[in-house]
Amino acid sequence: MFKKFEHIMNWSDEAFLISKNRYNENSLITELFTQKKGKVSGIIFGGTSKKIKNYLQIGNKLHVNYNSKNENRIGYFKVEILNAYSPLYFDHKQKLSCIASAMNLIKILTAESQTNNKVYFIIQNLFLILQDKDWLKKYIFWELELLKILGYDLELKNLVKKDFEGSKTVYYANSTNEKKYIPNFLIEKNLEVDDLNTLLKGLRLVGDYLDKTILRPNNINYPNSRLLFLNTLK
Repeated sequence: MFKKFEHIMNWSDEAFLISKNRYNENSLITELFTQKKGKVSGIIFGGTSKKIKNYLQIGNKLHVNYNSKNENRIGYFKVEILNAYSPLYFDHKQKLSCIASAMNLIKILTAESQTNNKVYFIIQNLFLILQDKDWLKKYIFWELELLKILGYDLELKNLVKKDFEGSKTVYYANSTNEKKYIPNFLIEKNLEVDDLNTLLKGLRLVGDYLDKTILRPNNINYPNSRLLFLNTLK
């Protein structure tokens, strides 16, 4: 009698928690974006226990050990906390919602088990951005950079025309017989922006591009987490 051969996968890495769902009473099915393996799914046994559930917050950075007996079956993670980023913003609903939206974009736009160091480090960079006074403006450019890394570069400078209305500089793109105005800071990146409505226009413009260019062609619904994020800013 021959024993059935099992291909055991076992590795360790650093990772960001990008999604979690209850698997049973005690466990979670999670998705992590790892430095060496890209996006990986796995079960965390005991993930709902008091001992570890507090640091299993979306966006937190973990050290992870992965084990799987079969490439075709979901494996399991053992995790330890490295950086508890999300709890820093439990009292700042806009930034907490921003983290949830950003991690969900990573979840829906990246492929399983495809290494991408640029994506890993742009996630790391998100938590530096959130410390800045002008974090919202920088976050809009963060989204644009993420899309560029994934092959969807919105090259606004090549799409817009410059004009003057009175003493004001304006940028616009022609769209079905109308001028579609582009917030100036998206072209002149060093401009300071104090007006929330201007920033919201920038976020919506990126959202429209995301929806029309990436989501709809791939039959992906517009992420609810991004809508919730926009609502926290109004």
